[in-house]
Amino acid sequence: MSRIGRLPVSVPDGVNVKISGSCVDVVGPKGSLNNIFSKDVSISLEDKVIIIKRKDDSKRSKSLHGLTRALVNNMVLGVTVGFEKRLEINGVGYRAQMQGKNLVMNLGYSHPVVINSVDGIDIKVEGQNVVVISGADKQKVGQFAADIRGKRPPEPYKGKGVKYVNEHIIRKAGKAGKGSKG
Repeated sequence: MSRIGRLPVSVPDGVNVKISGSCVDVVGPKGSLNNIFSKDVSISLEDKVIIIKRKDDSKRSKSLHGLTRALVNNMVLGVTVGFEKRLEINGVGYRAQMQGKNLVMNLGYSHPVVINSVDGIDIKVEGQNVVVISGADKQKVGQFAADIRGKRPPEPYKGKGVKYVNEHIIRKAGKAGKGSKG
């Protein structure tokens, strides 16, 4: 039995869960999420607890058991607490600012990089070099943060670029000085 899949998902107060077949709708204070899961696992709601069971012992249903439980748990966490990613912009002249609902970043290119906001995602800029992305859907928040980071990934020599706040950049040594020909 899956160690993660067998754990029940508790539903806190203020969160409504509606299960119809393989479709799960979760509504809470931070928003609403819905997802359709595989029919190889059964999802049931009993006494404010969501229980995920697999229908048989096939390899596919075994692999989907823990995944389904993790996704349902992330849906419940998302509508109650929400998810957040923090990005840091490093480099001389590199900065970010909000213009209306759009994020405008100067990243060393000849033009500013404009990123349009997406539904369900909140963008904030702290100072000039920290961008905070938050929302209820963990996948959307992570993908949006990865898209922003992809505009100028950190380079290994000076560490300039957009990185996650807790990310460690492995630095490389620069060129060797004169007299190292050999």
